[in-house]
Amino acid sequence: MTRRAGDDPRANGSDDHGDSGLGRRRFLRTSAVVAGGALVAGCSSGDSGANASGANGSNASSNASGGANGTVGNASGNASANGSVGITSFRGSGPLVESRPPLKGPRIDDLPDLSGTLSVYLGGGEGGLYTQFLDLLQKMYPKFNVKLRTASSSQLANTLITEVESGSPKADVFWAVDLGALGVVANNDATMKLPKKVVKPVPKSFHPNDQWVGVAGRARSVPYNTNKLSANQIPNKVQKFTDAKKLQGSMGWAPTYGAFQSFVTAMRLLRGKEQTKQWLTGMQEQGISEYPDEFLVSNAVADGELAAGFANHYYSLRVRAARPNAPIELAFTKGDAGALINAAGVEVIKGTERRQLAMDFIKHLLTAEAQEFFATRTFAYPMIPGVPPVGGLPTIDELNPPELDLAKLSNLEPTLKLMRETGVL
Repeated sequence: MTRRAGDDPRANGSDDHGDSGLGRRRFLRTSAVVAGGALVAGCSSGDSGANASGANGSNASSNASGGANGTVGNASGNASANGSVGITSFRGSGPLVESRPPLKGPRIDDLPDLSGTLSVYLGGGEGGLYTQFLDLLQKMYPKFNVKLRTASSSQLANTLITEVESGSPKADVFWAVDLGALGVVANNDATMKLPKKVVKPVPKSFHPNDQWVGVAGRARSVPYNTNKLSANQIPNKVQKFTDAKKLQGSMGWAPTYGAFQSFVTAMRLLRGKEQTKQWLTGMQEQGISEYPDEFLVSNAVADGELAAGFANHYYSLRVRAARPNAPIELAFTKGDAGALINAAGVEVIKGTERRQLAMDFIKHLLTAEAQEFFATRTFAYPMIPGVPPVGGLPTIDELNPPELDLAKLSNLEPTLKLMRETGVL
């Protein structure tokens, strides 16, 4: 395994195919992609915590108009003097957005006004884009105020559990880029069950026990260089990559990255320790190259440095946002860890005195307007069927993710141990 310059071989422990079926691959056919913010839910920098205003409990405010690793962001959040905010204030910009179809789903106008102070613990934060969304809501509702605390999802999860156990919870809502962190809090009896009417628009797999609900998805994918490979040369099962001669010495991964570690955790849960160990060893024998993060993997694919790699879907969109003619497209495996769909999500904290406000806030996150924000500004997978993804991506229904309790992805220690044993870390 080749390590690229600047790689950190240590695990950060952080949050962050053979046929041509539509559910497996639909590519980035559009020449220009949304430029309205390209950092997505989950693992922008391993969930190290966004440097958002309000980290110490102050009000949310926008602070990101760009960033490292190809981040794009121009979320202006325009609101009229009377607080009215239309769909264009939530939507990103760019040629692809100009042809967005009519949206379906719950609308903000149909919901109760938000009023009062809501304490939100934000794990990850997506480079300021989530705080920009909170700004939009506060502009819409002058009587609504967000008291925001940001840190890594794992850190906030531990804090929340401690606070609830001590009988003094300080948060009303936990919004995290990692469903595993939400699951840990829920499994420690620190959350309140969400009403069916709140979670109804979202597929059941993203609210399995109604203790939390997904708000923005991310799919594992295989970015590949179209000058080097054709679609039918990409295996349809992740286990087949170890024997793909066409890919020998020409693939990349980012094993210190939280998203990759969640992917390996999914493989361990689905296939068992021994098969996962064999796969990790086999990929190293294939001569796979290591990169610090998955944007760099995707960028190397576009540059022709790699023929293909493993990465979350949105990194290729970020590359295309900066380089519309880059020779990069996406493939998706079927029914295995390589087809994992993870998500950012929210939950209501047990003991809150603002239960109704918290529930109404979550309803706002699942409106067509909010889902359009996540789809066009962060390139996330929308959680409601009435809002399509960008970039010619297949919808969630067209993908073939494995059946897996996403909350179990929080159990990273056996995965990290296995990755160290095989020399991946």
